[in-house]
Amino acid sequence: MFSRRGFLGTAALVGASAVQGRVQAASIPEAAHMDKVVMQPPLHPVSGPDYRPVVTLNGWSLPFRMNGDWKEFHLVAEPVVREFAEGMKVNLWGYNGQSPGPTIEAVEGDKVRIFVTNRLPEYTTVHWHGMIIPSGMDGVGGLTQPHIQPGKTFVYEFEMRKSGTFMYHPHSDEMVQMAMGMMGMVVVHPRDPNFRPVDRDFVFVMSTYRVDPGTYLPLVNEMTDFNMWTWNARVFPGIDPLPVRLGDKVRVRIGNLSMTNHPIHLHGHAFAVTCTDGGWVPESAQYPETTTDVPVGAVRVFDVLADNPGDWAFHCHKSHHTMNAMGHDVRNLIGVSRKDLAKAVGKLAPDSMAMGSTGMAMGNMEMPAPDNTLPMMTGTGQFGPIEMGGMFTVMKIREDLARDDYRDPGPYKFPQGTVAYEVEAPDAAPVRQPGKPTHKMKM
Repeated sequence: MFSRRGFLGTAALVGASAVQGRVQAASIPEAAHMDKVVMQPPLHPVSGPDYRPVVTLNGWSLPFRMNGDWKEFHLVAEPVVREFAEGMKVNLWGYNGQSPGPTIEAVEGDKVRIFVTNRLPEYTTVHWHGMIIPSGMDGVGGLTQPHIQPGKTFVYEFEMRKSGTFMYHPHSDEMVQMAMGMMGMVVVHPRDPNFRPVDRDFVFVMSTYRVDPGTYLPLVNEMTDFNMWTWNARVFPGIDPLPVRLGDKVRVRIGNLSMTNHPIHLHGHAFAVTCTDGGWVPESAQYPETTTDVPVGAVRVFDVLADNPGDWAFHCHKSHHTMNAMGHDVRNLIGVSRKDLAKAVGKLAPDSMAMGSTGMAMGNMEMPAPDNTLPMMTGTGQFGPIEMGGMFTVMKIREDLARDDYRDPGPYKFPQGTVAYEVEAPDAAPVRQPGKPTHKMKM
């Protein structure tokens, strides 16, 4: 839910400048705050050009106020607690109560004024990633502006010169602050509502963390060995599904501020990449995909026609990115006798469980773990364990959803005869004929 916070200070709005003093305190917009971890309803425009608002997975869009010709937003950089999924909370840094921060929505040609108040224990800035703005608004501490000291408020002013999908993040102590979750998305809608319209529009940003089992704080110096792979700082089964009406044209906007690339794959459909943080892809340059790779520090947007009803997996295709708390030092014990292994391990650790000799399926395993630790693979569907974690969710395409209904419609009701089924296997394996060498074949 939203709450309201007041902050003191104001000054002439010139450049990315500090806001100080009490004389014009009322000119700073109050800062909205969010304490929910589920996707909030779209924030429809009440004036100005019309547009289809986005919905943010496990997130929300930041409200604004009009002040003359300016749209005014207020970001508050502060420590937050983020629930990655039920059973695990992590101490992060973010904006307005959450990490990532709220999505900022505007329209091409808008004049925006963004107040940034620093409630962190160190200085910060905000960089508007991919946006074409004046140099003094670019948010690189020490280069284009002074750092925003703790307790201070700065203001950024610029015109949204082009539509598209962008990101925001600090350029102060960047390794620490981004590793602590300071990031968010910016969506600038075309001024012409007839330019590439869609029926549903989703957005999220990807990030990675190393959070050791039983702990609450990411290891900010980690460079490669991450164990929590998140979409909007959530992991499966905590990531919202994408509810979609059958026949909808759907847009999915994906930002990547993690430390590696992610090949994002949607089952049951082909799509086209229509936009990057550099701009819109001409229709003549688009081609069908089922997987698109999102590089580090980049945005990929794809449009898909939801013409195939069902529950469709949507995930990163790096298999270890669909796991939680995955250690990279696990030995491969497939083919090793579990009986002999259990006997040997039991002498050293009487309460241990021998696992991995026939694979790593974990749907039926129950192993003790420290508090605030998620299973590697978890989640349950109507047919049993889903055995996923990390960057995984489901696009749920249904015929009977209302236009702005983003509630989880529940499991798909499969038409009779459309689900894979078991058959009786023969007692003996069929005799196989040896293949003939290809070099003797006449072409």
